[in-house]
Amino acid sequence: MKRVLIITYYWPPSGGSGVQRWLKMSKYLPEFGWQPVIYTTENAEYPIIDKSLEKDIVPEVEVIRRPIVEPYTFYKKFLGIKKEETIKMGFIEENEKKQGWKKNLSMWIRGNLFIPDARCLWICPSVKFLKHYLKEHPVDAIISTGPPHSMHLIAMKLKEELNIPWIADFRDPWTEIDYFSNLRLTKWASRKHHRLEREVLTLADKVVTVAPDGARRLGRLGNRNVRVIYNGFDRNDDTKTVFTPSEKFSITYLGMLSKAQNPETLWEAIGELVKTDNGFAKDLKINMIGQIDSSVVQCIEAQGLSKHVSYSSYIPHSEVSTVHRSSSLLLLLLMPDSEPRAKGLLTGKLFEYMASGRPVLCIGPENGDAARILKETNAGQTVSFEDKEKIKEIVKDLHQKYLENGLPSNESKEVEKYSRRALAGEYGKLLDKTITE
Repeated sequence: MKRVLIITYYWPPSGGSGVQRWLKMSKYLPEFGWQPVIYTTENAEYPIIDKSLEKDIVPEVEVIRRPIVEPYTFYKKFLGIKKEETIKMGFIEENEKKQGWKKNLSMWIRGNLFIPDARCLWICPSVKFLKHYLKEHPVDAIISTGPPHSMHLIAMKLKEELNIPWIADFRDPWTEIDYFSNLRLTKWASRKHHRLEREVLTLADKVVTVAPDGARRLGRLGNRNVRVIYNGFDRNDDTKTVFTPSEKFSITYLGMLSKAQNPETLWEAIGELVKTDNGFAKDLKINMIGQIDSSVVQCIEAQGLSKHVSYSSYIPHSEVSTVHRSSSLLLLLLMPDSEPRAKGLLTGKLFEYMASGRPVLCIGPENGDAARILKETNAGQTVSFEDKEKIKEIVKDLHQKYLENGLPSNESKEVEKYSRRALAGEYGKLLDKTITE
């Protein structure tokens, strides 16, 4: 079996979306002739812990854990954050707090001194260790996955010194990520971020990302073709729970939800239905599961929906399928058309939503990548952020079908091509091609 070194910060017991792609790829790659060798941390500062994911580490996978210096330990002390508290991802503020000078200074330091990210202190010791390891335990290829994009810089240095074929895998963008402008960068720091990004994009043997629009954007930055291999769903996670109408018309959102994703028109539409339709108001239940920005909570409260909403933090991934299948409607909340990245957003939850067979309502660009996949698989409908009347019409129609026990259940075979096993097969073929060219 050929061996591939996968350099990743996120690995169980980490939970959340960042760990899913390469945990699942490594689970199925051995079926396609590749043994994954995972290089990861032993003492990481993960925002979410989910030990239920450890069951997906198959015996063929070799895992190497090495210590990392985490600046977030000092960050917590500086801001007076308790040691056991976790740092939120993506600039999500779950509580309404004014950013004091300490937080602003910390943000400036993070953006300008820790480049490309807070894990940059792991680059040099990792390169030193892996150079010795790879001489004694050779691999046929290297894959780095970011963010954090420091993982790409580790791989780039190994490529330069050992000339091992290298694939740079971008789960999210680098300089075009939506919060890049929040990093308070100096001109010098911004130039360095862009320079390092171009080096990775041009020196890697192959570049892969998760959505067509993202591939076009990365391709322009590196002047090359970028391959798309989607995220997906794992049928082994799918409990095949038979859907039975719940006592409530339950609308579920699961995952992180930032201020930029807040669909104000959705809450307005649901608020108006509650005020004008007593039956709808009686049946409605909204489940918000995950890290939710305080601006979203404020908007929901302003529409008088608080009594219909339940909030809960992260749930183990082993419970996700049951939550999906017990819902009447699943929400996929992207970004307005005005956001440059909106058309290319393909979150991991999209594919797990599709696998559940439950109706999906996507609020985002109607000509985006997510809208195309939902239409192609008959898994749901997409409405722009601005179209309140269409949102109201769709929700009202689905509620009526709920009353008639006629909520649609998607059985399209097109969904299956987005399974984790099928996508690992695509990656296996790409690896084969990379080492023979």
